[in-house]
Amino acid sequence: MKKIPVPAAATAAVAALALAGGSVGPAGAAQSAAPTVATAEDPVTHRDNDRVPKGAAWTQHYFPSSDGSGIELHADVLLPEKLSQGAKVPVILSVGAYFGHSGELTDEKWPKTGPSARFEDLVEGGDLFDRGYALVQVDLRGFGGSDGCLDYMGKGEQADVEAAIDWAAKQPWSTGKVGMYGKSYDATTALVGNNLDQDALKAVVAQEPVWDMYRLTRSNRVPKLGGVLAPNSYNQIAQLPPLPDDQERYKKNSRYELKHPECTAYNTDNNLKADPEDPYWQQRDLAKQAKGSDTPLFFTQGFIESNTKPEAMQEYLAGHQGTERGWLGQWDHVRGNDRTEDGRLQMGRAGWFKEVMSFYDQHLKGIAPTTDYPAFAVQDSTGAWRSQDTWPVSDRSADVVLRDGSYVDQGEPGDSASFLTWSEPVERDIRITGTPRIEMDTEGSGNVMVKLYDVARDRSAVMFDEQVAIVDASGHVAMDLKSTDWRLKAGHSLAVEIGTVHDGAWIDTPTGDRIKVTDARLGLSVDDPSDDQATEGKRSPYLDTYVKTYTKKKLATQPPSFTVPSTRD
Repeated sequence: MKKIPVPAAATAAVAALALAGGSVGPAGAAQSAAPTVATAEDPVTHRDNDRVPKGAAWTQHYFPSSDGSGIELHADVLLPEKLSQGAKVPVILSVGAYFGHSGELTDEKWPKTGPSARFEDLVEGGDLFDRGYALVQVDLRGFGGSDGCLDYMGKGEQADVEAAIDWAAKQPWSTGKVGMYGKSYDATTALVGNNLDQDALKAVVAQEPVWDMYRLTRSNRVPKLGGVLAPNSYNQIAQLPPLPDDQERYKKNSRYELKHPECTAYNTDNNLKADPEDPYWQQRDLAKQAKGSDTPLFFTQGFIESNTKPEAMQEYLAGHQGTERGWLGQWDHVRGNDRTEDGRLQMGRAGWFKEVMSFYDQHLKGIAPTTDYPAFAVQDSTGAWRSQDTWPVSDRSADVVLRDGSYVDQGEPGDSASFLTWSEPVERDIRITGTPRIEMDTEGSGNVMVKLYDVARDRSAVMFDEQVAIVDASGHVAMDLKSTDWRLKAGHSLAVEIGTVHDGAWIDTPTGDRIKVTDARLGLSVDDPSDDQATEGKRSPYLDTYVKTYTKKKLATQPPSFTVPSTRD
């Protein structure tokens, strides 16, 4: 299918979205052939509509959500074109906000309707239809051809995922075995699918998901810029127009948000809630809900992600009891198969679709893998890949005591904006892995930002982990930083900076107070990289960009006051 460039205005709008993560389809091309639209009974193939992938037969279906609300969901179904009468195939299901016929994120000016090309890469790279799989793409409530108010991963959307799994499993062409697939938002609905514990769901593949919706929007009650923008972005997606040749039923459902302004108001207002214990956010704490779940899970996560960051990932994995496979490393918000303009793999590791399809073959068809894939392929900050049975793996966990200090919550850099604590240089390479955690006593009110730096002998320092929080009258702050996998080379030091928030990723409200910090303790898990088991993979191209962006040429020195926990004590 020929791709046509997206207009500049659409490109700019895409860049502003908080959870954008897919390919953008053709725009504005004139087509001479009359559009052909599928129904539930009358399939359409590529010969009649070039928006349908080659080798597929497209049909459209409607079914109710599972919460008794009467909300109607829309599905585009792609079956192998040559599927014989009465034959059954396993289903790869994706449920999300980006499957609207007029575009994923903006109106892409398609000349005729058809199924979304969001996962055209999976169709082609996984050779889905020749391998005997169906692809089902379901619009969440409020999006595409589904009616109802959008519900930002709440109980409503969770009910939609439940209904989609059940519906896909019960179709006459389905074997009853379903695997979910997605990236970003629809990777997050795949995590929801795992949490629902439905027998029909046999495997989940989730690229760069959100593990806890609150932590996507706020950090310990400090709003994130992306979190503030996200509700408006999804409100706009929910109001995308249908195409002139869409079914009348599709058109009616797609206009629901336009006729019900309370939908977008509800979405915007509720996302302003600051308290993580509010029932709205507790409903959306996917990591907590994963406890005891056991669907086989294959996921990717960038440690230096700028979008769906590795927050609550370790908690989710600790609660999940099923088979796990992961690619973890030093990349941004990309898919496993994405490449740079010069052809380099964005994650640095080859064979994404081969491994994905082996995973599905194993769990949906009972076909044993012919390749011995590692459970976890992990890339640390040196760009080197290793294999291990789980993540994280550490030799030791311990707290280090940081020095007391104070700073002014001024909201910008300056001499009084922060203070540092340095470690002794490490004697040999050591990896900081897992999820660092800090606790401290405080006096004053305002905001706090904690940063971890890898400091070389020349005092050049790379910031590799950070987190922020509100400082209030409780006099105590305890918070997880982002999960990480960063190697300190021999002779390097770890520096910890505590101070005001001066990063545009957060929208803080500086108080001007001087905040005193005492009894600060940083919990670290460390691992010895000398016994790593190497696996295939190259350095992620984004790692060099990240290091260049987050390096300070000369970090202010302090006499060392702690030692990074050793793996050989």
